[in-house]
Amino acid sequence: MKLLGEKIFARDAEGKLVSRIGTIFFRTPGLVTQRGVHAMQRIAWIEEIQRELGRELSPEEAEAEISESVDLVFTEEHVLIRPNPERMDLAFRADEELQRLVPKLNIRFLNTSSELVRRALRERGENWRMARAPISQEDMAELIANSKVPVGERPIYYYNRTTGTRFLTAETLARLESLAPDDFRRQMAEIVRCLGKRNRQGYPEVDVFPPTMPIEIKRSLQALKPEEAPVEELRTEIAAIIRRWRMALPSELRDESPDNFEWRNAMCQTLTRGPNETAAVEQELVAGISPEFYRQIEWLPGVRIVDGEVVFDSVYAEAARTQAPQLLAKCDNRVKSFLFNTTRLLGRVKYINVGRIARSLSRPGKPPRRRGHLYIMQYGNEGEDEPKVMMIRLQKWGVAEHLDEGKGLLQAILEADEYSDYVLDRRLMCRQLGMNLPHQLAFGNFTEKYRGNNQYNGVAVRTGYFVRDYERGTASDKVPRAKYRNPAWAQKFAFLMGGAAAVDLIVGRRDSETGKLIFDCNFEVVVSGDDGLPAEVKVTDHAGSFVDYTHPLEESVPLYAQFVRDREKLVDDLSLFAKAYVDGFHRTLAETQAAYRARRTAFDCLFIDRPYDTNGSGAYRWACALRRLDACDPDRLAARLAECIGC
Repeated sequence: MKLLGEKIFARDAEGKLVSRIGTIFFRTPGLVTQRGVHAMQRIAWIEEIQRELGRELSPEEAEAEISESVDLVFTEEHVLIRPNPERMDLAFRADEELQRLVPKLNIRFLNTSSELVRRALRERGENWRMARAPISQEDMAELIANSKVPVGERPIYYYNRTTGTRFLTAETLARLESLAPDDFRRQMAEIVRCLGKRNRQGYPEVDVFPPTMPIEIKRSLQALKPEEAPVEELRTEIAAIIRRWRMALPSELRDESPDNFEWRNAMCQTLTRGPNETAAVEQELVAGISPEFYRQIEWLPGVRIVDGEVVFDSVYAEAARTQAPQLLAKCDNRVKSFLFNTTRLLGRVKYINVGRIARSLSRPGKPPRRRGHLYIMQYGNEGEDEPKVMMIRLQKWGVAEHLDEGKGLLQAILEADEYSDYVLDRRLMCRQLGMNLPHQLAFGNFTEKYRGNNQYNGVAVRTGYFVRDYERGTASDKVPRAKYRNPAWAQKFAFLMGGAAAVDLIVGRRDSETGKLIFDCNFEVVVSGDDGLPAEVKVTDHAGSFVDYTHPLEESVPLYAQFVRDREKLVDDLSLFAKAYVDGFHRTLAETQAAYRARRTAFDCLFIDRPYDTNGSGAYRWACALRRLDACDPDRLAARLAECIGC
């Protein structure tokens, strides 16, 4: 391939990139990196071809050269391909050619706002090439808190360090009304002045948040005359602008707090957005995904099926060949095992993307357990437009964990197998008692080398994992505050959660390490119906079930009052909210008890073939839970719950 200009990433005497752009051509293969703009590079290429041929190209020939080209942008570390969404074949051809010059990890794609671009990458198993790097929820909150900066007056703006733009929110503007007249006038004069300026990079000095606000909001602010208008008149005008601003805001962004997932995600995205944006957001990569997953997924190289042949991302081969740490970190062998198993079992699959969730969404701030990693898998089938989404969780107690306890290899294998059965048995127990779990769950395993202090270090062992449907909805503890302002929504939500609480109580769900209640901690997902109201509450994982199987239910009931207390400041009528919660609790508890008494033998004999060990076997826990359910008084327990809530 002929090169006009310097090599990619070439630097001058001061260490700066010689060129920030390039154009790659295919009809006559070549790469132009000369300084200028892309149009000038195309002209230079046509002139070079004409010089070599010794004649001028016809307009048709020149157009053919240009039509078979792709624009490139160079950053300090990356080559960014700017694809024509209608010609992704050219973009991928450019990608292949560039990989001869630059590692694949350093090549990204622009125009990811286009669904055509995202779909093309997704179907190649390459979500990882258009997703942003993960950031913890704690780091997002800290980023937002530390971004408050001044211009000359008070630190009222949220600052994007990449573009240099400072963002003003409606709530921040409203707080300025409490300032003394002179301070208020100076601060407003600064806002109006900076809204009309651009910084050295060409970005606004100050802008409104979110940037998608109607332009009329910004123009209304710019039209103010802070130095001339009487202060009270100015306050009145600003109050009117704030009302229009808040009305124009999506309801989920009206609560300006890092505790509001929607607002936090939108602000974090605004503060980290830069020029030549290459990243698609989670909602674009996975339709309907909950906002709690924003920047929590690290997408990894995937696989695609071409004419029936399984084609793994070339990064896997490159990592195996070079053993480069950066590549090895991206090529998770567990993910490759998931890809192998899925392509072996699903005959119609055409691509798979897998992402790793390194932190627990139900236990924020806590690192994952050794084997507790959670993965998300997106795959497409032949003949289907919409991809399917599954969640993958590694088995908590596997062979490796038992080896870490100092047990022998055979004992570790046996106990790991027993635990796999125990997990699946508990799922059946929960379903039998009415827990609304995902419809499908599959179990798989793969081989990996054990790395630990046991004498079996380096021995290949089997690792188990569970695959379930992804439930589209919002976790109960992460519902946007704006939802509670709708009384109908709040009442239905409370009733459904009351029912879920009753089943949670029956099966004795607790954190296996701390013994604490884990109800309303990310596992319960509220799913809306066509009318926008809650239709059902799904429990995404039965983890922690039957941890508590001995204590009387009366002792645990007070713990479930916390659900209502946590929402005291969110609902307009707490007593009605609490009543709906208690009603749902009472109805489900009574119905579950009646179902057991009506088909007692079916329940009692469900695990008759399983070992019955009073030290805590699954069958023994099941029997204890049934006896406890049969002995309880739903009326008394519901009254006790209402008493503990205090409403």
